[in-house]
Amino acid sequence: MRLVLLGAPASGKGTQAAVLCDTLGVPKISTGDMLRAALAAGTALGKEAEKFMSAGALVPDSVVIGLVDERIALPDCAKGFILDGFPRTVPQADALAAVLAKKSTPLDAVVQIDVPRELLMERATLRRTDKRTGQIYHLKYNPPPREAELEHRADDREETVTKRLDQYDAMTAALLPHYTALGLLRRVDGVGTPQEITGRIKHALGRE
Repeated sequence: MRLVLLGAPASGKGTQAAVLCDTLGVPKISTGDMLRAALAAGTALGKEAEKFMSAGALVPDSVVIGLVDERIALPDCAKGFILDGFPRTVPQADALAAVLAKKSTPLDAVVQIDVPRELLMERATLRRTDKRTGQIYHLKYNPPPREAELEHRADDREETVTKRLDQYDAMTAALLPHYTALGLLRRVDGVGTPQEITGRIKHALGRE
């Protein structure tokens, strides 16, 4: 199963990716993980990416696609993979399709986890971190103990969450129709327990 998993911040995408990796027996691949691994290994692409990152610039698509190409050629991807957070644009999607076409291993599906914006805001902005332990709590769904020393991280403040959600909406505005036209998009209701959402994804993939 070769799968792209899409979902806005606080959609539960990370949780579902971890479960699906176990269920499908394939690795999760994120651009962040790949960049860190390439930098640590000192590969040619890693050094190229470092030039841009150290200058505070975005790593170009050509370098990112090169990293994806290298990663999916590794033995643990022989049975497939789950791409988390990539591609983000139609040009990236086209470049990914070209890489996979050379290997005769096209994508099987693209899953978008749909969660209403007001619920995404609630999930993100009510998160609190215990400064002593690093444990993350939620004021509504997973209240902290009384002794917790709570911190409201900048990433979870309303203005930051709003900006991240706007960026995600702008990113997927063209990507979702692109994958719909290719017959690859599966939209899944992301409201419910993690187990319920996993069941919906499996159903959408025909892997119940």
